[in-house]
Amino acid sequence: MNSNENGYMTDAQGRLVPIEHVAPIDQLRDELVKDIVSRAQELQQLMVTFKKDCQSLIQDFVALAAAEYDAKIGGQKGNISLTSFNGRQCVKVQVAERIRFDERIQAAKVLIDECIHDWTSGSRSEVKALVDHAFQTDQEGKISIGRILGLTRLAIEDEKWLRAMRAIRDSMQVIDTATYMRVYQRETPDSAWAAIPLDLAKL
Repeated sequence: MNSNENGYMTDAQGRLVPIEHVAPIDQLRDELVKDIVSRAQELQQLMVTFKKDCQSLIQDFVALAAAEYDAKIGGQKGNISLTSFNGRQCVKVQVAERIRFDERIQAAKVLIDECIHDWTSGSRSEVKALVDHAFQTDQEGKISIGRILGLTRLAIEDEKWLRAMRAIRDSMQVIDTATYMRVYQRETPDSAWAAIPLDLAKL
């Protein structure tokens, strides 16, 4: 219960309210919420410890394998996939880069707009809608990395378009990296992998 030694509870405005002036249902709600939040914080700390321990164990194993067998277990950008001997359990570690675009993305947009203006062929008309969608920003004013990179995969050989695609690639900057660990299991070695959910919403 959110009370102090003097029998008060603190409300949302930071005021001390005598407990006898707080409805019993409000006191019970306060106690329930704080109990759940406290248990969630404990669980969060357990998960943090679990992730750190697992990453340490995997790093030790990779170092051991490399030393004993001269084997390169880590894949591109440090991605690792480890499977149990019976083929029914699997742990995957994936390293993802967080990317942003610098000011050169605006140069790319100008070049792309010029391309669309220059093109008069009806077969290219759908590109404008694709470009407009790619450069849309979210509520935080950020451009979707995936949509922009989708433009670079279009098979367009126009010289100005290619310069725009080069500007997109040059504008990409890696901010930092995030490491994700996912655990899987399956009934038989031939079955599809099923992730063991560690997200409360998926339990």
